[in-house]
Amino acid sequence: MFRLDGTKAVVLGVANHQSIAWGIARALHAQGAEVALTYLNEKAEPHVRALAKQIDAPIVMPLDVRDPNQSKALFDEIALQWGRLDTLVHSIAFAPHDDLHGRVVDSSAEGFGLAMDISVHSFLRMIRLAEPLMTQGGTCMTVSFLGSTRVIEHYNVMGPVKAALEASVRSAAAELGSQGISVHALSPGPMQTRAASGLPEFDALLQDAAARAPTHHLATIEDVGAYAAFLASREAFNVTGGIHLIDGGYNIVG
Repeated sequence: MFRLDGTKAVVLGVANHQSIAWGIARALHAQGAEVALTYLNEKAEPHVRALAKQIDAPIVMPLDVRDPNQSKALFDEIALQWGRLDTLVHSIAFAPHDDLHGRVVDSSAEGFGLAMDISVHSFLRMIRLAEPLMTQGGTCMTVSFLGSTRVIEHYNVMGPVKAALEASVRSAAAELGSQGISVHALSPGPMQTRAASGLPEFDALLQDAAARAPTHHLATIEDVGAYAAFLASREAFNVTGGIHLIDGGYNIVG
């Protein structure tokens, strides 16, 4: 029903073939978009470059969102090669180990601040860099989780962090809507990704989610990718500011 031929997208946060970001990048490419990828560091680079070859990514660059020089270099390269940008995907989150595994009330100011900076404010910084390139409108997406609105055991400090991310989505959507730029959060249920595996008792959470979801199926990176590709399309131009639940209905039975 929809295609993305001729559109340009950048996907931030691919780590390996299990990444939500990779599911999105692959879906965008399958629908006809040209997709740029980033990698966090030298350790991640060979994995991301191997995936980039599968989708013929013309731009593959390092990006640690804490480094403003790397962020500027990425968007300068997009401007040089493409002259515009249609889709920005931000799939980046982090919390220090002690803060992630401890009680929210025991979280350190430094750890809480770092989690907010990397997981939330970096999305706003990337939107700010993308905005001048979205001259014909565009779509900005990030990735959240149900722990933003309810207490999920062991999700700990990432709960308030994701709540802030979702509030930021709403504010950005309101501010950018007049320019034809939509802003979204994709909220899949528990998934078997490398990032999520760092959560304590995560295997039990996966089993519980599959058992309780109305479909009895966990979300996959393919599910998220398909939804993201639709939101990037012209057909979704009048949709913005939403938290899009992709979880087999898990959110309605919790």
